[in-house]
Amino acid sequence: MKLEGKKIIQLVSDDFEDLELWYPVLRCREEGATVDIVGEKANKEYIGKYGVPIVSDLAFDEIDAENYDAILVPGGWSPDKLRRYEDVLQMVRVLNEQNKPIGQICHAGWVLISAKILKGKTVTSTPGIKDDMENAGATWVNEPVVVDGNLVSSRRPPDLPDYMREFIKVLS
Repeated sequence: MKLEGKKIIQLVSDDFEDLELWYPVLRCREEGATVDIVGEKANKEYIGKYGVPIVSDLAFDEIDAENYDAILVPGGWSPDKLRRYEDVLQMVRVLNEQNKPIGQICHAGWVLISAKILKGKTVTSTPGIKDDMENAGATWVNEPVVVDGNLVSSRRPPDLPDYMREFIKVLS
C-alpha cells in the first residue's frame, strides 16, 4: 500500500466530473490513503455532472491544509465554483508552499489559476482552458499527464490511469 498513512483533501462542489472525482478517490483509498471529501458544507450531498452523488466529510473552513499530504481538484464545472472560495485557494497555496502534491484534471486548472500558483510551471488540462493556463504564466502541453515538481496535471477521463499512476508516485 503505497499511500498508507497519507491524508488527502478531495475538493468537491456540484457539477464535478463524476469520473474525475471518484476514480482518484478510489485509487488513493486502494493504496491506503485517507481521503477526506471537502465541500462548502460538511455532510452535504453534491451531485456530479452525470448524476453520481458524493457526501462531503468536512467543510472548507474546517480544514487546516498543513495537516494534509496532498490535494485533488476535480474537473467538470465544479472548479469554476471552487475557485470563488478563499478557503479553497488558501488550501492550494499552503500545500504548494510546502511542496506537497496538487492533482488537477480537466478544468481543475481554473482553481490553480485563481490561487496564482502556475507562473513558470508546465501543465496540461482540457484544451478548452489552454489559453487560461498560458495567461496565468504556465507552459501548456498536450500530454495525458504532466508532472512539474509537486504539480500533477491531466487532461480528461481517458487519461485517468496515467494521471493516478503519476499522482501516486509523486505522493508516495
